[in-house]
Amino acid sequence: MGRIFISAAHGGREAGRIDPGSIAGGTTEAREMILLRDLIVTELRGQGFEVLWVPDDLSARETINWINARDRRGDVALEIHSNAASSPAIRGSSVFYIANNDERKKHGELLLLGLLRRVTQLPDRGVKPDTESGLGSLVFCRQVAIPSLLMEVCFLSNPEDRSLLQNRRRDFAQGIADGLASWSRIIDPGSSPQEPTYPVINIKINGQNYPEQGILINGNAYIPIDLVDRLRIDLSKAPNIRRVSYRRVVYVKAIDLREFNISVGWDGATRTVLLRSSLVICPGQIDLIMSHGNTSEVQLQVFLKNNNESALVQFPDLPKIYREEGAIEGVNYDIAFCQMCVETGFLRFGDDIKPEQNNFAGLGTVTGANSASFDTPRIGVRAHIQHLKAYASLEPLVQETVDPRFRFVTRGVAPLVDQLSGRWSADGEYGTKIMAMVKRLYESAGLM
Repeated sequence: MGRIFISAAHGGREAGRIDPGSIAGGTTEAREMILLRDLIVTELRGQGFEVLWVPDDLSARETINWINARDRRGDVALEIHSNAASSPAIRGSSVFYIANNDERKKHGELLLLGLLRRVTQLPDRGVKPDTESGLGSLVFCRQVAIPSLLMEVCFLSNPEDRSLLQNRRRDFAQGIADGLASWSRIIDPGSSPQEPTYPVINIKINGQNYPEQGILINGNAYIPIDLVDRLRIDLSKAPNIRRVSYRRVVYVKAIDLREFNISVGWDGATRTVLLRSSLVICPGQIDLIMSHGNTSEVQLQVFLKNNNESALVQFPDLPKIYREEGAIEGVNYDIAFCQMCVETGFLRFGDDIKPEQNNFAGLGTVTGANSASFDTPRIGVRAHIQHLKAYASLEPLVQETVDPRFRFVTRGVAPLVDQLSGRWSADGEYGTKIMAMVKRLYESAGLM
């Protein structure tokens, strides 16, 4: 029988300090997940499973290394998190899997079903590819060598979810253990040869068949390293991308190429991995704030509506306004629009900023006492575009200044999206989250 690895998120040392994770209601994510993890381990061992729990003082990178140093064929790995949101009304449980892996999606559904059967009051937020996470990818899903999933068991910031977790922790543990047991039984191959045999898959690049084949490992498509070189991708600066040697050929996981602006899809009927290099977006400009946008108004509308069905009810002209205001000042409206999606949660907003403030980018006031308010959506978008231009350019504004903090920005210090991290937001991964959203937009629009 395969073994089960389980990690309680956070609690280790990150950037020189202990990382507590989310903090709400007088408790921390690390504490709550450790308590839940301990009960899950007890439940699984009671069912006869061999369980290995990751030491609590390890960082995220050390956690992955710890698992990869011990795993063997037939094992599975789960990391449990709680989530948090600016709005305390948001709640529920979800599971993330590595994108384009239909097998792992089914495993995630088993896991989530196990929990929701035991805790019926917990809303179902679904099983999602890790490309829909805030960072656009999750290292636990990508870099753990054995089949892995990441579960967000509830929202610690929601009082009802938090109360459920703390008062019915054993029900949570039993449900997650049920799901893990079902998943493990599917993955465990039983007796198998020492040298595994992987099924071959076809490869298409920009709609054309590629003569060499790839392989399928744990439901993930791997492509030959020679193809990576043909795509002119330099992996020397990406040490975390896992390489696999199989029958004297080196392969890499196809989904990891998404970080190099390669669209990666999967056709299950023909067992073909679909790669598309960016033919529309100029290389080196995808994260340049002062540049042209690439999407149409309709593509922005579809993207917004697909992520929040009611988003366009209150702001039906917002995609049009972002395109117009961005073009006037020379700001990439795709970047601005995606920043708006990150800041507002696809126009769901939160408790700190209300929709009627027309503040789509978390802009502050001159005094810093409250978040800014604008008379109309267009003025709110204009202020957002002007604030981006303040950071990214030395050029003067075309239109009259409406951004209340424009004059306080040191002009031109952040021409690239990642340079907004620690400036626009204290979040060190702020720029990464925006670029993850841009890639989701371009994939939705068929531009990459």
